[in-house]
Amino acid sequence: MRKKDHYLNFDAKRRKRKFTSKRGMKGFLGRGINALLILVIALGLGTCVFFYAKAKMEDTDKKNFADNELIKRKLEELSDRTSSGPYGMWITNPVQEEIIEPVEDQEVWMANFTDNRKAVKAKGIYITASKANSSIDDLLKLVDDTELNAMVIDIKDDDGRITYQMDYQPAIDINATRGYISDIEGLIKKLKEHDVYLIARVVAFKDPVLAEKRPELALKYKDGSTFRDKDKLAWVNPFKKEVWDYLVGVASKCAEIGFDEVNFDYIRFSTDSGMSNVDFGAEASNKTKIETITEFVKYACEELRPLGIFVSADVYGAIISSSVDAKIVGQSYVEMSKYLDYICPMIYPSHYGDGYYGIKYPDTEPYNLILAALDASRKSLNQIPEGEHRAKVRPWLQDFTASWIKHYIRYGPKEVRDQIEAVYDSDYSEWLLWNGSMNYTKGALYTEEEAAFHYANRPTPTPLPTPTEVPLPTRVPNSGKYYESPWKSGN
Repeated sequence: MRKKDHYLNFDAKRRKRKFTSKRGMKGFLGRGINALLILVIALGLGTCVFFYAKAKMEDTDKKNFADNELIKRKLEELSDRTSSGPYGMWITNPVQEEIIEPVEDQEVWMANFTDNRKAVKAKGIYITASKANSSIDDLLKLVDDTELNAMVIDIKDDDGRITYQMDYQPAIDINATRGYISDIEGLIKKLKEHDVYLIARVVAFKDPVLAEKRPELALKYKDGSTFRDKDKLAWVNPFKKEVWDYLVGVASKCAEIGFDEVNFDYIRFSTDSGMSNVDFGAEASNKTKIETITEFVKYACEELRPLGIFVSADVYGAIISSSVDAKIVGQSYVEMSKYLDYICPMIYPSHYGDGYYGIKYPDTEPYNLILAALDASRKSLNQIPEGEHRAKVRPWLQDFTASWIKHYIRYGPKEVRDQIEAVYDSDYSEWLLWNGSMNYTKGALYTEEEAAFHYANRPTPTPLPTPTEVPLPTRVPNSGKYYESPWKSGN
């Protein structure tokens, strides 16, 4: 036997490998070295994976922290400005200029719905319940004498009150019904005789009456106390399905008595800084603000459209371009437009901060501001594929002088008309005017015949209007003082 064969001997019967002690020692050492090498490699790879995962987690945590801090700062920013004027939030420059990507949804929505409703290209004005009751003849004459054809009337106001004696038991049970409009049937009959398109304004989630009477539906802090905004008013929780049903019930009654459309306002979350400490309850555990507002819009449209009434909603102009603002208030311009019949962005020039859309003082350039905002609107809604439902755009325009901001101009016939022309030059055809005191500028409006003539013969594109000769105010207007919402007076 050769020397080398001393270390390896085979048994022919068992074919079993036998190791001598010398070979066995070397094999043991070899296996030990191999195991050690494998262990070192494994430890090295494990260390690399650990530190890579740790770095990724730290990046994610930093990003989430940065996003939360950004939203928190923005919320505080918006909170400081929610009472800055009688017409809502004064919009600052967008923190994040980007279009919100729509969530892909392949369902064919309301595929079996047969739409027998008659659409109207609305050109309207806002009217409080008290004015609808006491000054309707003057406002109706304005509509009769001009191109106006629609009225937006308060039916559920900013304080949660139903403005007539509505036959709706949930509202009666909480003492929400009032008699501000003494004869709602007579009012509707009169307006219909003048071919007025009737829109019922229903304030949604800002509802002190429902929140106080049904505290389980109110927004609550984490300690269980009721959330209140800077005006000391309670809000209801948009995550609560029972709140949805209450609002749809109110809107259903509007359809029943003859309104052509329900317009949801305050269809959003409060912007007060205290919202960062609100506990939205178990319903919010796996749902965002945007998702719940969008789901409410979808639900309301599914319930109300078969009743023959159109559904619209007012949204902040800022959400068209800023995803941060959208997340704070819960309004997605694209997602809401997938279900609404009309979306109504509040694009008052005075409500945009200096430099917005590259305009130094937006309130001083009403035409350019409206044109820019509606251009952003079009780009945003173009994300909805052709053939899918898309809301029509009907913006709110400014018919008031915003004397509470630093750089303002006085709004008269030209400034109001400039906004209307900007709507047309953006290839939209509907608009609504807001004046909290209902002192609308008749000189900005054409007769129906004049409006048709000017629209058919206007230059394309319309030349930019010459600046108003009224100089900018030299004083600091209304320094440190802000007005209470004028539509609340008298109600």
